[in-house]
Amino acid sequence: MSLPLLIGCLWVIAATITAMLPMKQQMVPGMTLLVLAPVLLVWIGLSHGWVWLAVGLFALVSMFRRPLMYFARRGLGLPVELPPDLRK
Repeated sequence: MSLPLLIGCLWVIAATITAMLPMKQQMVPGMTLLVLAPVLLVWIGLSHGWVWLAVGLFALVSMFRRPLMYFARRGLGLPVELPPDLRK
């Protein structure tokens, strides 16, 4: 197994563990994983081709669909609503 795929597997395990945390404790590790994902995907794409990049991108969008929708709505200037767990 190549190093990019091994690190990708570790990233998936870290994302799974992060998803098991309570909502307020998911923010820092989740944002870290979200920031590292494009770098890892490009590395996998360069090593194994665009098909695996597309598979990884599909998995990323599937796992982080809510945070990505939140940032897209904020970027477009549309109203956003936080989940009840994160409201003060």
